[in-house]
Amino acid sequence: MEMIANPFAVVILAAGKGTRMNSDLPKVLHEINGKPMITQVVETAEKIGAERIIPVVGYKHELVQDALKNYPVNFAYQLEQLGTAHAVMQCSSLLKDFKGNVLILYGDVPLITSDTLKHLLHTHESENTPGTILTTDLPDPFGYGRVIRNEDGSLNRIVEEKDASNEEKQCKEVNTGFYVFTAEVLFDLLPQVGNNNAQGEYYLPDVLNLIIAKNQKVAIDKIKNYNEIQGVNTVEQLTELAAISNDE
Repeated sequence: MEMIANPFAVVILAAGKGTRMNSDLPKVLHEINGKPMITQVVETAEKIGAERIIPVVGYKHELVQDALKNYPVNFAYQLEQLGTAHAVMQCSSLLKDFKGNVLILYGDVPLITSDTLKHLLHTHESENTPGTILTTDLPDPFGYGRVIRNEDGSLNRIVEEKDASNEEKQCKEVNTGFYVFTAEVLFDLLPQVGNNNAQGEYYLPDVLNLIIAKNQKVAIDKIKNYNEIQGVNTVEQLTELAAISNDE
């Protein structure tokens, strides 16, 4: 695979409590194969050559910071959970002068591979777009934002589950939540994201919709192995992911 040409920063969303884990421990500190999920994600970011790594922490952030004390990271803080766009906004001061791309990762999605992320970054660079999204087909897409395409295959919009029509819910192609943005475009558009939706949250996918509204293109990189993008919300899912990681 070719080298990634442009510098890139990695933002890791890791502020949530993880209420359904039935634990006081921040969700991203739960372990898979003896290692906290967040450290696995940071190590993947290091492996692919991120110039900056910024975990966005919130709930019991001191514990997360302690777990990452030996890693080359800078922390941003999201002390109120107002959505994914709001979380990335907290990195704006750390990245205000950054000339490059921003890759969005998740502290509770530890199985994403370096090869997939490199390919996503390459797609972003080769298509020369302000934003690029990673998608996959899920047998049961319930709960995920649906990827609605135009007839030519380009991205029309992302629709969240709670805002989707019955017809849109039939779509199996989902937004994995992994994106690459040109830093300048990302921090220009984030303040324009509203929270007029069923959850009253500021959603990061709305940045893609804003790019499209400006008649600019969003590139799509689609993967086959959807196990890589499985997140953890429950103890059962944690056990499932550990089993998957042992099989692969």
